[in-house]
Amino acid sequence: MSTVSIGKKAPLFTGIDHHGNPITLKSLLTKKVVLYFYPKDNTPACTTQACNLRDNYTKFKKAGYEIVGISTDSVKKHQNFIAKYQLPFILISDSDHRICEQYGVWSEKKLYGRTYMGIVRTTFVISEKGVIEEIISKVETARHSEQLL
Repeated sequence: MSTVSIGKKAPLFTGIDHHGNPITLKSLLTKKVVLYFYPKDNTPACTTQACNLRDNYTKFKKAGYEIVGISTDSVKKHQNFIAKYQLPFILISDSDHRICEQYGVWSEKKLYGRTYMGIVRTTFVISEKGVIEEIISKVETARHSEQLL
């Protein structure tokens, strides 16, 4: 189990953004970071969550936040998701679920009696100093911006 908790340093990572370029948490820490992990592009709940964050993106920027989404989807799927819903923020492809494991969100899940490994929808708010300020594990996809702001 992960030791990620409020008040501790966020695990540093290097991932691949939706342009196919390497991106690090350290490079994002010029602002507070809303790091949200979600199961899959173009599914109803994940789309609702992404669009809610998109619709409130200006408020996040004014408050000094950068939004970054992470799923195990490919760079190509992220590009399509961004284009389809005009998402203004970074999506990171974690196809080997290494970042998900660092943050403790890669876990056994059950659906219709089937057990599988997947992402547990979770959001972390990280300060400019790299410290976790908030963890939201009960994400309300349609109201996620309200939970954060």
